[in-house]
Amino acid sequence: MKVASFDRTDAAAGILFIGFGLFFGIQSLGLELGTAFRMGPGYFPLVLSGVLIGFGLLILFNALKTEGGAGIGGLAWRGMAFILMAPIFFGLTVRGLGFIPSIFLTTLIAGLASFKMRLPWALALALGVTVFSTLVFSYGLGLPFRRFGPWLSF
Repeated sequence: MKVASFDRTDAAAGILFIGFGLFFGIQSLGLELGTAFRMGPGYFPLVLSGVLIGFGLLILFNALKTEGGAGIGGLAWRGMAFILMAPIFFGLTVRGLGFIPSIFLTTLIAGLASFKMRLPWALALALGVTVFSTLVFSYGLGLPFRRFGPWLSF
C-alpha cells in the first residue's frame, strides 16, 4: 500500500492562488455586478477571482497526488532585480528617449534577468519586441507617442 504524500511547493502555490482569489472576490462584491450582457464594474473582477480560485484548487489537488517536490530553494536576486528594474526604466525614459529606444532597452534589461540568456539572444529578442511593438502600437493602433524623444534629437 502506497502512502500518499504531497508536494509542499505546489500546495503553497495553490493556497496562495485561493487566498488571492478570495480576497479579490470579496472586494468585488462591494461593486455593482450587473449581468453577463450588461456587466457592472464588479463583474469582471469576480469572474477572474473565480478563475483564480479554480486554478488554486487544481494546483492544490495536483499537490496531493504527486510525490514531494524539490523544495522552494533560494531567491533569484538577479532575476528579481532586472525584472523589477525594467518597467521602472521604461517609465522613466519613455518620454525622454522615446518609445523605440525605451522598449528596446527595457526588453534588453528584462532579457538579461536569466543566466541562460546570452547577449546575442537578448539583443535579438529586444529587436523583435521593438519591431513588433512599434508596428502594433504606433502604426496599427495609431497611438500618439513619439518614437524618438527629445533626448536623442531625431
